Amino acid sequence: MTAAADIMKPDHARNMRLIGHTDQAGRADGIQIMVENGFAYIGHLFSQGFSIVDVRDPKNPKPAGFVPAPANTWNVHLQVADNLLLVIHGKDVFADAAFADEASYYKASAGTALGTAVPKGARNWDAGLAVYDISTPGKPRRIGFMPVSGGIHRIWYTGGRWAYMSALLDGFTDFIFITVDMSDPANPREAGRYWLPGMNLAAGETPSWEANRKFGLHHAIVDGDIAWGAWRDAGLVVMDVANRADPKLIVHRNWSPPFQGGTHNCLPLADRNLLVVLDEAVLDDVEDGLKNIWIFDVKDPANPVPVATMPVPTDADYPRKGAHYGPHNIHENRPGTFQSSSIIFSTWQNAGVRVYDISNQYQPREIGALVPPAPRSMMDKRPGKKPIIQSCDIFVDKAGLVYVTDYNAGLYVMEYTG
Repeated sequence: MTAAADIMKPDHARNMRLIGHTDQAGRADGIQIMVENGFAYIGHLFSQGFSIVDVRDPKNPKPAGFVPAPANTWNVHLQVADNLLLVIHGKDVFADAAFADEASYYKASAGTALGTAVPKGARNWDAGLAVYDISTPGKPRRIGFMPVSGGIHRIWYTGGRWAYMSALLDGFTDFIFITVDMSDPANPREAGRYWLPGMNLAAGETPSWEANRKFGLHHAIVDGDIAWGAWRDAGLVVMDVANRADPKLIVHRNWSPPFQGGTHNCLPLADRNLLVVLDEAVLDDVEDGLKNIWIFDVKDPANPVPVATMPVPTDADYPRKGAHYGPHNIHENRPGTFQSSSIIFSTWQNAGVRVYDISNQYQPREIGALVPPAPRSMMDKRPGKKPIIQSCDIFVDKAGLVYVTDYNAGLYVMEYTG
């Protein structure tokens, strides 16, 4: 059997099939993916930049370009809307020997590693938000940049005036929530900010949590005037953003402990008053415990109530498979993409992709799955890393095609057939 055939033969499939694959011109390390006007824009974990892939023929995706990042900088996350591509700039954490052991990153405050505690002269990476014009599909042209002292982690932008970001600012323990005015895309500017009490060291605040707890915003999804923030080990932070210049807390809920932390996505399903909340698995061999995808009832946004968790994969012994096992990401129902308040697409790293039907929110059930084969080579050169599939980000287009990145195996294009 040829290598090409091997890469298209899944280890497990149920109501899903592989239709296309690319190693992204040898840069097979993918994180966040956006698809717009026939092109995929893919952030990289190790390759220091982002790639463009022509997916107009999804069965034969073709690399169409690479934009390198400045030295020691990664572009792991990006957003596409209104013919704009927004790309984060931050320290390439995993190129730093201090973070070869992932636990040293996920169990420390970002401010210590990347922010105030690092002398400004020692910051040898680029930090902020880059803005590109993609009115010519597949050909990004940089038009603007907003410096942010410690960098940005992730963005929520669906077009229009406002973008929402997790930003590391000098004086803070970790990433906080900021609103960004995009009315002049060439000159984005911060408009407002919110942080949990205890994060603003420069103002004399003192953290109330243990030093090995990561109380920092991963990102928020904004629906109307409410921002649903995934605050890693601090859980769910719901914010009123009616005044973008002055976000206010609605409620903070944290279930860690007794459950594990790492909250990564908070997806509102407004028509059903539900919220899908994913806790990310971040360490190999289940060192950080079993993580869940939760369903919350949010009829009253000030009183989110958990009502169920998604069933875990049972078709193989994934906890013993190695590498990361557990949820990483969900399709976020962006405007112009696949929209559903009952079908949820998710990635489970070594357990591949899982599709859930939550028509009955109290009894969610798995209705589809696909586990790609092991990567043919490793982009992740850190000690002890093994060639095991790590399905990472997921994007489902309006036609229902499923685009899935991997830390080592490139881009897969899939179909749900259920």
